[in-house]
Amino acid sequence: MRLRNIPRAESVLAASPRVLKDPEQFRGAFRQTVFQNTDPLHIEIGMGKGQFLLTLALQNPSVNYIGIERYSSVLLRPVEKLASMQAAGEAVPSNLRFICMDAADISRVFAPGEVDRIYLNFSDPWPKARHARRRLTSLEYLARYDEILSPSGQVEFKTDNRALFDFSLEQIEASPVWTLAARTFDLHHDPALNQGNIMTEYEEKFSSMDHPICKLIARRSAK
Repeated sequence: MRLRNIPRAESVLAASPRVLKDPEQFRGAFRQTVFQNTDPLHIEIGMGKGQFLLTLALQNPSVNYIGIERYSSVLLRPVEKLASMQAAGEAVPSNLRFICMDAADISRVFAPGEVDRIYLNFSDPWPKARHARRRLTSLEYLARYDEILSPSGQVEFKTDNRALFDFSLEQIEASPVWTLAARTFDLHHDPALNQGNIMTEYEEKFSSMDHPICKLIARRSAK
């Protein structure tokens, strides 16, 4: 994926108190150190423009949220959006932080059992077969999620890419650790799974074009 370089991105992120620097220092203590509470911790990997997580944080003040984005030029958007909201006197959630990092390193940043929920929304499909291990629902990534999720934790995944969704279902089925808790091939016409659904920017775009949105929820098998 080719992204436009934004020269100011690094300096803006460095100056923002909402962006956690050297996040490994908080490993095992995000609740106590960063949020200063004992509330559940939910993360979104690949948060894009941030609409999904910002809405969640505003709706659920008793949950801690961390948005993870690999590219500084992408993370710049939600960081500046929150800054402009605050400057305009709008409500800004105190339970939201960001980390600029590669998702492959999440087990170095979060301790075993520290995260209660992981959101994956419209992740890069990495369509070439040789890049399958880079997909955020591959067995390699599912193993990383298993390391950091609490025993009752879960992964929620949404996409408009049917090939990626089918791949994700196959990976969960092939895993001895994970089990499929729920799935739909048309989220917006599924009364149960669509209840309380918060749309991302991409989701709004694709649904307006009548593209069906797929969603699954995965949990660990009982041991």
